[in-house]
Amino acid sequence: MALARGLIIVAILGLAACGERERDISLRSFHNPGGGPEEFAILPNKALEAPPSYAELPAPTPGQGNRTDLTPEADAVAALGGNPAALDNRGVAASDAALVAHAGRRGINPDIRPVLTEEDEDFRRRKSRFTKIRLFRVDRYYPAYKRQALDGQKEKQRWQNAGAPTPTAPPAVQ
Repeated sequence: MALARGLIIVAILGLAACGERERDISLRSFHNPGGGPEEFAILPNKALEAPPSYAELPAPTPGQGNRTDLTPEADAVAALGGNPAALDNRGVAASDAALVAHAGRRGINPDIRPVLTEEDEDFRRRKSRFTKIRLFRVDRYYPAYKRQALDGQKEKQRWQNAGAPTPTAPPAVQ
């Protein structure tokens, strides 16, 4: 009887240890049921439009864009009330050039994304070191990043105590 109990416990622990691969250091262990389509990868084309005059159409230029090509950056700028034609080759409007220059005055790291990805993977690896064995799917994201989260109400109070105006601060939720 004790041997059967021991085998059951070993089998349960063995199955629980098979949960994540070493390379997949996911804190949000969502279950992926299969290889269906990725709905966020599907972008609809712009609607076809008839030109005002077919005689005034420009000659086709192979390799160049056309009016129905997707322009997500310009569309986002227009949706937020900006002028997509005013963007430079970096995607910055001329009116914001001074702000961008000031923000990058001490230099920028062109490899910031890979560096942050590597640091975050290392952080998640350290946080998940002793949580590999699970009997149920759990979301470990919030407990892992708890010390890095801001409390909005405490931060608002800190700024108000410092004398900063906070006219659009949300009220405390009871």
